[in-house]
Amino acid sequence: MINFHPNLVHLRAFAQGTCPSNLALMISAHVDMCPRCQALVMQAQEEIGNEVFSDDSEVIDMPPDYNDMLQRIMQSPAIELPKAKPISNILELDGKRFELPRALARYSEKTGNWSRLVGKLWQAPVDLGQEGQANFIYMEKGGKVPEHTHKGTEFTLVIDGQFSDGLADYDCGDFTIMDNTKKHMPFSEADEGCLVFTMVDKPLYFTSGLARLLNPFSQLFFK
Repeated sequence: MINFHPNLVHLRAFAQGTCPSNLALMISAHVDMCPRCQALVMQAQEEIGNEVFSDDSEVIDMPPDYNDMLQRIMQSPAIELPKAKPISNILELDGKRFELPRALARYSEKTGNWSRLVGKLWQAPVDLGQEGQANFIYMEKGGKVPEHTHKGTEFTLVIDGQFSDGLADYDCGDFTIMDNTKKHMPFSEADEGCLVFTMVDKPLYFTSGLARLLNPFSQLFFK
């Protein structure tokens, strides 16, 4: 069951098309997986549409030749577009296959090779063509990320499996935002492990014991 969602302010900004691109991608992927938020976004879009086209809206005057222009467009020969290459919505790791939400499947060809981080953690970078760092992170059963906080903001969406972090338990479809006001230690005890999609705009900052020695190398999680 999905228990963690974007807040209503973020959902309305998403419906309006005004939220930052990195957050928009995360919300889009979450909405693909969450019937509740799908309904809320549709409701927000309807409300926004009603506001735009209300009786008080300014009437737009069409140019005198609008009908002739529209007729010419309708009579123009159809342009045959090249067939798009089918997009795979499957992400694979060591024989495991994970189904991606539609919003993330678009980036399947921009996902790099898997590499092992520390312990039972795997990472595959995703090139979004924007600032920040996006990764698929897979935690095998017993895998954990050392306790850390964030110099910036971290968005996380659970794609498959479950994990905990000392703050809460997260299931498939859950969406979280972490910043420097929180510290946590993600780990998975699920038999199938856990696959998440994360976006960070600054490196992690490790806060516990020997893990603090990793701070000079935190680019491993942000490269």
